[in-house]
Amino acid sequence: MAGETGEAQLQVRFITKQEQYAISDSPYAIQSNVQSVELNTLLNALLKENRPSFEKSVEFDFLICGELLCTSIAEHLQEKGLSTEDTLEIEYLERFPAPSPQDCLMHDDWVSAVHTHGSWILSGSYDNSIHIWNTKGQHKLAIPGHTSPVKAISWVSFNGDQAIFASGSHDQSAMLWVWNVSGNSVDCVVTCRGHEKGVECLAVSADAKSFATGSWDTNICLWSTSLSDEDNVPAKKKQKPDQGNTREPMTVLKGHREAVSGVQWMDFNTVVSSGWDHLLKIWDCELGGIKQDIAGNKAFFDVDWSPLSNSLITASSDRHIRLYDPRSTDSIVKTTFTSHTGWVQSVRWSKTRDTLFLSAGYDGFVKLWETRSPKTPLYDLSGHEDKVLCCDWSNPTFLVTGSCDNTLRIFKSKHATGNA
Repeated sequence: MAGETGEAQLQVRFITKQEQYAISDSPYAIQSNVQSVELNTLLNALLKENRPSFEKSVEFDFLICGELLCTSIAEHLQEKGLSTEDTLEIEYLERFPAPSPQDCLMHDDWVSAVHTHGSWILSGSYDNSIHIWNTKGQHKLAIPGHTSPVKAISWVSFNGDQAIFASGSHDQSAMLWVWNVSGNSVDCVVTCRGHEKGVECLAVSADAKSFATGSWDTNICLWSTSLSDEDNVPAKKKQKPDQGNTREPMTVLKGHREAVSGVQWMDFNTVVSSGWDHLLKIWDCELGGIKQDIAGNKAFFDVDWSPLSNSLITASSDRHIRLYDPRSTDSIVKTTFTSHTGWVQSVRWSKTRDTLFLSAGYDGFVKLWETRSPKTPLYDLSGHEDKVLCCDWSNPTFLVTGSCDNTLRIFKSKHATGNA
């Protein structure tokens, strides 16, 4: 063994959950000062040796003791307080491909809300308008209707040629819209009124039957997405033909002391909200009460829930992103992610990978994170020239971001595919 710990020899065993890349689990001797670049070279050589048909070189990430390797193995082990004497298990997985800029879509004002479904993108702007785009960057519609900035937007459902979406604005209303896809025409069918201040956030339930709005009035309102009034007892007759029927909320959830900044559905009866009052609240929608309070130490600006990992991530005014396990009995904050240099405004889980999420910040950066790498994001997505206000995943390959530089940016990541 060499005198320097940085050059000590290690016995390592490579393991993977991705069967198409499995190799023999016999131990290999390597230098402890190697990093992921050298491990990639070694692993690709072993794969070619094991499988003559394996031609394409694959980029891998490496997990040691449950955390992504971002330094040398020796430094990683030293930080974890682990010995270099034992045989080390190194798990490898195909690296998520780097997203590259695809389109920059101009708006007339700040882009404050974005939501994607398949190849369709909704954006909301401070010029009070809503826009529909496709992931190829083509503009389909500009939709007037709100009288103040649009702060929240979400697709509700796609049914053949008819798409329904919801929007929330600082004009204190939420609206339900129907888009005829082939005819490319849109109508506001229902205007939802129940908030006394601006609507800041909005989320649709997984069964698409309800949606929730959070507001500066500190309340959360639950609404039906039904386009007809038969299912909705609290409804008033048409007031303005261009804004559809007026609807009142099914339920009002009261408990926050300051603005509600984020809202998401955890299941058909459970909503989580984030507030400027430093609190996350988990609500029972049927009973209209609070199931759980989670206290933070700064104002929360956003929250997202992943049904894949059963975890919450939050954006805060202290530049940190936190991952919470609400079921945990000990420390509810499981991981803190630090890389942004300013307020973090928006966070979004991947809908297909349980360890990936996006964050968007006032520092002008969007960051793509792996939950097992808390100090170093996988990628920094640059390009915006001002604060980034919103972000979303279209599917595994498209990432969409909106900013105070009046642009919506689309990033595309080549699908992670490997030779079996």
